[in-house]
Amino acid sequence: MLKQRTIKNPIRARGVGLHTGHHGLMSMRPAPINTGIIFRRIDLNPVVEIAVHPNVVSETVLCTTLSQNDVKISTVEHLMSALAGFGIDNLYIDLDSDEVPIMDGSASHFIFLLQSAGIAEQEADKRFIRIKQLVRVETENGAWAQFEPYEGFRLSFSIDFDHPAFDETANHLMIEFSSTSYLKEISRARTFGFMKDVEALRKRNLALGGSLENAIVLDENGVMNPEGLRNQDEFVRHKVLDAVGDLYMIGSGIVGSFTAYKSGHALNNRLLRTLLSNPDSWEFTTLADAGGAISYEENPGALSH
Repeated sequence: MLKQRTIKNPIRARGVGLHTGHHGLMSMRPAPINTGIIFRRIDLNPVVEIAVHPNVVSETVLCTTLSQNDVKISTVEHLMSALAGFGIDNLYIDLDSDEVPIMDGSASHFIFLLQSAGIAEQEADKRFIRIKQLVRVETENGAWAQFEPYEGFRLSFSIDFDHPAFDETANHLMIEFSSTSYLKEISRARTFGFMKDVEALRKRNLALGGSLENAIVLDENGVMNPEGLRNQDEFVRHKVLDAVGDLYMIGSGIVGSFTAYKSGHALNNRLLRTLLSNPDSWEFTTLADAGGAISYEENPGALSH
């Protein structure tokens, strides 16, 4: 039986927020069983805690933002993705700013932090949400996302961008989720954006901390980053990375199949809310009930980030 997980030791890192441009310190600390993932704004008095849940997602323009009253924490999806990759159930995340540091634009630095802190199993069974029925959401522009029953966790994602760089890369990816497949195939894929949009975004107080150090930037000809892409299909890999983080906002791993076309943070969140609003479409389960179809590394510190 898989057990709940936290980290063994506290660990921290500094960085800049992709959208706010604010520099901040992030600390991760072990949390007791059944705590869940708790973000804490320690720069405020009193400290404000926000427990992850689909209903606390307040903004989804280019990132996933959590809110409680007037307090916000932005760009949580890459860190949440890394936590899902290692199956971390319980964790305190302390921030002295309003945005999670972007690091290199992927989940790899968060993976390194988790490996350095160590993973601790706890004396409580890990719970999953098992998908029992098809649940689907769509938008007017043809984007859609859905859950279906499946013994495991499979993600299938397709993108469609009108840009020359995307003509040279794979636009579809399917992955059978495990910590090993996540680390090897997904975790290093960076966020991306278009140079033509930068001025408009900055007028909206977005992308203020963005640079070639923490994002793939595309001009009208192609990728501007001198090192190029880490993988030929890095774009769709990052969309899967985002989806893993967005879906982990539900508070547990998922036993089911996730399929999406042109989905983003808003649609991923709407899919979770639609699922939870239909109690006949899901149930809680343990991995024993799920047939052991999802695996996590026992010693993730041995894996390269």
